[in-house]
Amino acid sequence: MQIPPHHDPACWGCGDNPTGLHLPLPAAEGLTEYEAYFAFDEQHQGGPGIVHGGLVAGALDEAVGLLATWYAFPAVTARIFVRYRHPVPINTELLIRAWLDEARGRRLHVNASIGDGAEIFAECKAALLRVPLDHFLRTPEGRAAAKRWAS
Repeated sequence: MQIPPHHDPACWGCGDNPTGLHLPLPAAEGLTEYEAYFAFDEQHQGGPGIVHGGLVAGALDEAVGLLATWYAFPAVTARIFVRYRHPVPINTELLIRAWLDEARGRRLHVNASIGDGAEIFAECKAALLRVPLDHFLRTPEGRAAAKRWAS
């Protein structure tokens, strides 16, 4: 089955999930850079006024995943190392960026950062792997999605 790169509509990072980030999809396949503006709000809070660190890591993972998926569909995160430089504030316009560092065989090395345009608050280095489409067809939800793609 041949399908274009996409993300599930319920995805926390780029889908219509009510508590999600609603990051836009990359503009085209094969791009080596991605950037988008977004904001965390009160529902993403850890400490007062500060984004929960796990959600910061999740946003970085989403950015590297979006870039990798549109670069070499389908791809999944194999490893991610996050560095927190400063607390990430809620209710602040943020710039999330991802860029392809290297592509070799099935492995993609992608880096990402979150900042306010002047300062980087968190960054990551990630390794992603290209996987067969069957990787996503092992669950009932994946099989249902495949039926939608086929129609």
